[in-house]
Amino acid sequence: MSTQEVSRGRAWLMAARPQTLPAAAAPVFVGTGLAVSMDVFAPLPALAALVGALLIQIGTNFANDYYDAKSGVDSEDRDGFTRVTQSGLIGASEVRRAMIATFALAIVLGSYLVFVGGLPIVIIGLSSVAAGILYTGGPYPYGWYGLGDLFVFVFFGLVAVSGTYYVQAAALARSFPLWLPPDTLPLAAVVASLPAAGLSTNILIVNNLRDRETDMAAGKRSLAVLLGYRWSRVEFLLMTGMAYVIPVVFWLTGSGALVLAPLLTLPYAASIATTVLTKTDGDALNPALERVGKLLAAHSVLFALGLALPGLL
Repeated sequence: MSTQEVSRGRAWLMAARPQTLPAAAAPVFVGTGLAVSMDVFAPLPALAALVGALLIQIGTNFANDYYDAKSGVDSEDRDGFTRVTQSGLIGASEVRRAMIATFALAIVLGSYLVFVGGLPIVIIGLSSVAAGILYTGGPYPYGWYGLGDLFVFVFFGLVAVSGTYYVQAAALARSFPLWLPPDTLPLAAVVASLPAAGLSTNILIVNNLRDRETDMAAGKRSLAVLLGYRWSRVEFLLMTGMAYVIPVVFWLTGSGALVLAPLLTLPYAASIATTVLTKTDGDALNPALERVGKLLAAHSVLFALGLALPGLL
């Protein structure tokens, strides 16, 4: 489809990049599943965490679209999905305003989570918004210097899962904590975050493997540019392996056998890995990118159910 044939609504949908939203929703599912299993489930904070995570993801997508076009990293040679700013589907100023409005809405919604979770949520919320903007914007866009993978691992894994659990546990305390109240952030929440962290990072790895040559030409030093194809693929395999080791760890440490449900997705993960290990072109890696998002969603839902169901049955 040519850019002239794209409707206004379709263009905004492309800018929001709905195929990336599993990366935002998945860790909330896992954190909520763990909260149910540990009897701290609180529906309103869980819902607010989900909507807030989706808004931050969409705002980050707008920011990447805008700043990558302004910096010149997006070009006609890029194999990835259409970027609306670079292609002229939506004006740069409009995308920038949409970015600001989306992050502002996330902050407004976050005020409820601040009321529930106190100062820790202020720190998490503001740092998440800042990280989303500074990934490709600001004086030192860290996505250009090999730090994008670390950002995704931390914010879409460790912070998102642990933060979702925390706001539900903190809601039961009914106070405005200035720091983490006792028992609101157990080690289990951090460990449970690792599969979502790994598979979310894999989304970026596939994206950067696809764009490696054009990123190099534009001067963008993503981790895939720095590591090369071989070691980026090793990173992909390590992240994938971790996602399947952690459910086994939970099972061995006392969780019911249902927690092993994510292992049902192993054949799908293996088929994706085959593509990532052998292909570099957009025709192969664009579908693989979407499949990693679907894997993340399926793995996280199964993991969340495996954690939650024993406590509900």
